[in-house]
Amino acid sequence: MTAPHEQLTTRDEEAIDVNTPSTWWRSTALIGGRWRECPQTCDVENPATGEVVGRAAVATAADADDAVVAAQAAGQVWAASTAAQRAAALGQLAERLRGRRDELVAATVAEVGAPVTVAEQSHVDLAIEIIDSFARIAAETPLREQVGNSILVRRPAGVVAAITPWNYPVYQLAAKVGAALAAGCTVVVKPAELTPLGTYLFCDAVLDTDLPAGAVNLVPGRGSVIGPALIEHPGVAVVSFTGSTTVGRQVGAQAGRLVKRACLELGGKSASVVLGDADLDAAVRGTVAAAMLNTGQTCSAWTRLLVPRARYEEAVALAAECADALVVGDPTSRGTDLGPLASKAQLIAVRTMVDDAVARGARVAAGGTAPVKGLAGGHFHRPTVLADVDRGDPITRDEVFGPVLVVESHDGDDDAVALANATEYGLAGAVWSADEERAVDVALRMDTGQVDVNGAPFNPLAPFGGWKASGLGRELGRIGFDECVEWTAVQI
Repeated sequence: MTAPHEQLTTRDEEAIDVNTPSTWWRSTALIGGRWRECPQTCDVENPATGEVVGRAAVATAADADDAVVAAQAAGQVWAASTAAQRAAALGQLAERLRGRRDELVAATVAEVGAPVTVAEQSHVDLAIEIIDSFARIAAETPLREQVGNSILVRRPAGVVAAITPWNYPVYQLAAKVGAALAAGCTVVVKPAELTPLGTYLFCDAVLDTDLPAGAVNLVPGRGSVIGPALIEHPGVAVVSFTGSTTVGRQVGAQAGRLVKRACLELGGKSASVVLGDADLDAAVRGTVAAAMLNTGQTCSAWTRLLVPRARYEEAVALAAECADALVVGDPTSRGTDLGPLASKAQLIAVRTMVDDAVARGARVAAGGTAPVKGLAGGHFHRPTVLADVDRGDPITRDEVFGPVLVVESHDGDDDAVALANATEYGLAGAVWSADEERAVDVALRMDTGQVDVNGAPFNPLAPFGGWKASGLGRELGRIGFDECVEWTAVQI
């Protein structure tokens, strides 16, 4: 028995909803530059209303095989392209995406449930910025370097299988496709079943560029079918996966057995560390905003607020005040801060983790699991702040992936670092201090891939990825570019 979002239909069973764009109702896979009809489709639901707003094809393993073969053929041309040609094509893709910005935003609001301002800034505009950044990286990165008596040559690794998540579908697609194309690789994309609409629109933009046919291929469908078909395909050189740590371990094991590179961007339980000399108001407000971004469905969210013991109650009260001020509601409204969670299953999972923490003694300082009034039709959860949690409690170690922040106390810098590192994850984090040097010192002792000091802005040129169970490899910037490269050293 399939989950509601996986219920299959044939292409002609139901007419297109006239209230949504025709581009949201698809029954095709993109293979070798052509749209191929698939016999089955899958409904796409709006998590704010439960209404079906689009449809995607359910491709087969045979479609995945054909897509890899098409990518290999296109790769013969694209791998021979110059840095200038790659940069020009990526610049062209960025322009085509800008031309589709409004529909990309609307699709993101509809399928993810992201508030429109979040969809604009953190999903679509950031995705376009990343494509632009890879155009610059393609132009500026030397493909040959002299080191001693050796010539080091960057060469395209081959076909990249890009398996994207449901929480940031367009952003993650840009990070994977941008790096691959910049490096001279071709791509086969497998989007999340919950959120395929933005990926279709992205691929429409690809077809409107001078990229060779088959440079980017799309095979939507079940992860249990398409995932293994791509990972185990001998024509795939690199597997780039973003998703849960549980599934990431399976992907890594499959790729490892075949001695195939796997770039894994997985879960997180990131700590925002407030030192004794920090501006507490700025630190707490910044942390609450980061924890609740995209309704808490952000792998790098700062979901643990670590504050000096002497200021613990003050921090809890301020965090609760900030959380209570956030507006939960219709994601199409510009006054909304938090939309719904992506699915009923996700809502149940978040509620269960919160209720279990409360049963173990946690105090609900804000929010909680009671239904949000007036929003019964969607998967909404209140922005929640938990306090008085024992050290090592599961709610401080396990990823919730919802709008839940845990406040903990520490006894100085050393204790804060030990507490921040007391989790199997290591994806992101933050440090707040009036002394920048002190903050950087603490940041460099945190076992995590990226740390922001005093709310520093996101940098799309910096590598993003994690330590420990948060993954392998990096995305973004030149280091993300190099994940799609094989090196040859020629000694002279």
